[in-house]
Amino acid sequence: MKNLTTLFITFVALNLSAQLTPVKGKSDYNFWISLPADSILKNNPPILIFLHGRSLSGSDLNTVKRYGVIHEIEKGRDIPAIVIAPQVPAGKSWEPKKIMNVLKYVQSQYTTDTNRVYVAGMSLGGYGTLHFAGEYPNTVTAAVALCGGGNPSDGCDLATVPLWIQHGNLDRAVPLSESQKVVNAINACNGGDNLTFTVHKGADHGDLEKVFRTDEMYDWMFKFTNAVDKLVEEKK
Repeated sequence: MKNLTTLFITFVALNLSAQLTPVKGKSDYNFWISLPADSILKNNPPILIFLHGRSLSGSDLNTVKRYGVIHEIEKGRDIPAIVIAPQVPAGKSWEPKKIMNVLKYVQSQYTTDTNRVYVAGMSLGGYGTLHFAGEYPNTVTAAVALCGGGNPSDGCDLATVPLWIQHGNLDRAVPLSESQKVVNAINACNGGDNLTFTVHKGADHGDLEKVFRTDEMYDWMFKFTNAVDKLVEEKK
């Protein structure tokens, strides 16, 4: 009986920690928001933005739970940050300004650490991550882009942001060359001092979802902070 009681308490605790709130009609994208424990929420928590791939696009927010950061939260992962996961409409690509508007809305509702804003995305979300970081390099503290790509013209802006770009060498949906082009542009700008580029040998497109299931990605992002005040006004 004691073991059954312990299991029940554990089950309840996991479900309580995994609760998500849908937010609709408040910004350009509808999104999920997950709040950390009160002890963290009261002390200016960071924000982590999760950008999904094309298969999760649409108008049903529940689709965004299928993989990635939101899926991990539902499974019980404790993330010491406010997590926001917008959904892009079907057939559309991520737009940096619309992502920024979601971020600004959340920042208007909660007191957060503006020196700690992180982004992680996969596939279409990998493109969205690099587009957002390239457009707002003074906002993004660190970012992880999985099996996506970006604009080589953003290379020098991206070079100022700690980035972990990852791709599988057997990816047939988005070829490795898409990430390589951005990596080359960053390296040409500053030698890639802020860049980590990982090629997963033998991995296809979907295999990189496993990155969300490890502690390594979260630990890597959260070690960075913007230590100085932002002196450059963000692009309008």
